[in-house]
Amino acid sequence: MSFQLWGRPTSARTQKVMLALAELKIDYDFVMASATMGPNGSVRKGNAPFGLVKTVEYLDKNPNGTIPTIDDNGYVLWESNAIVQYLGLKYNPSLFFNDNVKTFCSASRWMMWENNNLIPPMHTLSEHLFRLPANLRNRTTISNAKEQLIREFSIVEYQLSKTSFIAGEEWSMGDIPLTIRCHRWHLLVETLPKMPNLERYYKSVQLRPSFETIRNTDLHTAG
Repeated sequence: MSFQLWGRPTSARTQKVMLALAELKIDYDFVMASATMGPNGSVRKGNAPFGLVKTVEYLDKNPNGTIPTIDDNGYVLWESNAIVQYLGLKYNPSLFFNDNVKTFCSASRWMMWENNNLIPPMHTLSEHLFRLPANLRNRTTISNAKEQLIREFSIVEYQLSKTSFIAGEEWSMGDIPLTIRCHRWHLLVETLPKMPNLERYYKSVQLRPSFETIRNTDLHTAG
């Protein structure tokens, strides 16, 4: 089997696919690609990107010029959540959504929610903590991003007061993006508000072998 992944390991969206592939124990070729980050850090600091995403060959696969993109034996797909859903549907529906349409939809809902509600403020927080040049960072922006994230994680906390995992009593594909966001939340913010259910959840997902794929702090604080 030939499986390729284009992206960068410090990209949370790429990490979703990395986690999914680790859960499924699928081997793949990793091709470094990015317009915003390179081996020495962010282009906002004058560093060269990994590139590749604006080439004719890559744009033929992904006309957005974004990451991640996969090629699974000739089937090309972009958009991280769609890739995770595809992998679950094709390779292990039982693991990814209990082979149940309601669980699939519940998990998908949280994947979309993470994309809309957690990515924007966490991206802003990362930018102003370490990716932007020091003279462009803003303490008020950092504070506002943290406050928004507290509000959003309070919603996760409430859900986890009712279920062991985000979409039910068993792990599902919906936990893939939440695992990454919980990990980054704990790495980026020194003093966290008390959220006992989120803490219990975070400890639980860290026990999964796939977590080793994203455990390294450098994957989340590269700037």
